[in-house]
Amino acid sequence: MIFIQPSINPVVMSLGFIDIRWYSLAYIFAFILGSIIIKKINSWSYRLISDDKIDKFFIWAIIGVILGGRTGYVLFYQTNLFFTKPTYILEIWNGGMSFHGGLIGMILSIYLFSLKYKLQFFYLSDLVSLVAPIGLFLGRISNFINTELYGRVTDFPLAIIYPLIDKNPRHPSQLYEAFFEGIILFVILLYYFSKKPQKFIIGNISGLFLIFYSIFRFLIEYLREPDYHLGLVFYYFSMGQLLCIPFLLAGIWILVRK
Repeated sequence: MIFIQPSINPVVMSLGFIDIRWYSLAYIFAFILGSIIIKKINSWSYRLISDDKIDKFFIWAIIGVILGGRTGYVLFYQTNLFFTKPTYILEIWNGGMSFHGGLIGMILSIYLFSLKYKLQFFYLSDLVSLVAPIGLFLGRISNFINTELYGRVTDFPLAIIYPLIDKNPRHPSQLYEAFFEGIILFVILLYYFSKKPQKFIIGNISGLFLIFYSIFRFLIEYLREPDYHLGLVFYYFSMGQLLCIPFLLAGIWILVRK
């Protein structure tokens, strides 16, 4: 059965001088819900961070993800524009965010915040890793609404036709990622945490997040349409797959070290 992508306006409402988009709401909702869940998880576990500090970190996290995501997108996917038009990195309204860049920004935010308030880096990163799949799920659903990051042409029975792209049935790669990087990853991490909420090894959740996210993303990239301006590296790997490798190794290193 071939499905047709439903026509959903990426703009929820326009206020004249600014458009409220589903993608923006996904970020906002993910941060708010993530902050609430982090407080709950922290209260069930070691309680190494107070609720007021979690609220403060909320701002640090937003800054880290946005700056890191935008900088990563330009450096990883629009490198030529970075050198020919450096101010492009500030043109957030033109779209373009990199998950791996946002992840680096978040890691820096966690490090600096932990340093400032004398917190355990890996404890805070574990809390963030537990709720990160929520943001991934909402972000990929927004990608689907925006008709971006769509899949390759396929004869797979459950393919989707994106009318704004062409009439070819394609893999709904955004929905694959929403399911595996969002729902499945969240279940895996929550299961690990729930077994011993007050005795889990600090750092392991961060390691598991990096490992499973990298594996899911690496495999699903084979079903995603390559970036037209980048193509494939060595005729086989996408930029997203290459960026997964160091994070996968980092996740393994964290588990082995812990």
